[in-house]
Amino acid sequence: IASMSGFIVNRPQPQAHYNTAKAAIVMLTKSLAMEWAKYNIRVNAIAPGYIKTPLLAQNLGPGKIGEEWVKLTPMGRLGEPFELKGLALFLASKASSFVTGTTIVIDGGYTCW
Repeated sequence: IASMSGFIVNRPQPQAHYNTAKAAIVMLTKSLAMEWAKYNIRVNAIAPGYIKTPLLAQNLGPGKIGEEWVKLTPMGRLGEPFELKGLALFLASKASSFVTGTTIVIDGGYTCW
């Protein structure tokens, strides 16, 4: 699991260290895919956006940063955990047998900005 933060500068919170670490996961995915392809091992990553989890819940409510995240998401809402399952199943299945070295973002359009 990567993060959309590997592709963007999160706003409004300053967190260069976090974004840099997540970008490293994106490149690690590509590098491992190149190295392990000869063994018929595929390496991919899922990069979720803001997903309603217990950890994220502490940032929700009036006057909290979660309101800003919803406003900045073109779909106008946070993601639900179940919305990641379909991609995980696809990547684990034979249907993705020619997919490797990619990170797929599921973020309601947040990284489109």
